[in-house]
Amino acid sequence: MNIPPELRYSTDHEWVRVEGSIATIGITEYAQDALGDVVFVEMPETGIAVAAGDSFTEVESTKSVSDIYAPVTGSISEVNEALEGQPELLNSDPYGDGWICRIEFTDASQLDELMDADAYRALTEG
Repeated sequence: MNIPPELRYSTDHEWVRVEGSIATIGITEYAQDALGDVVFVEMPETGIAVAAGDSFTEVESTKSVSDIYAPVTGSISEVNEALEGQPELLNSDPYGDGWICRIEFTDASQLDELMDADAYRALTEG
């Protein structure tokens, strides 16, 4: 299973790529595999405030509907418009073109609560 070492991970199977005060958020390969074929992504609104641990959008697959949780507190600064027409990007490229949104975060210390790749691998294999 692909678990990029440069990312951080939540126990809810979201990944976080940090660039300055912006966190790009997506779901992990493990999560997309468990979901099956993604058929719809509810796009969050830009500008809304989100709190770490709160659900801010949903992903619908052929198997179920799953909440996506904010790994950090902040406001949504950008959404991946490509997912509206191509939700399957979450399956085919979860760490690249399949990102969901970007959050401008307010508390960098929350990043310390996320797992590194080794801890996430232990979670998914355990």
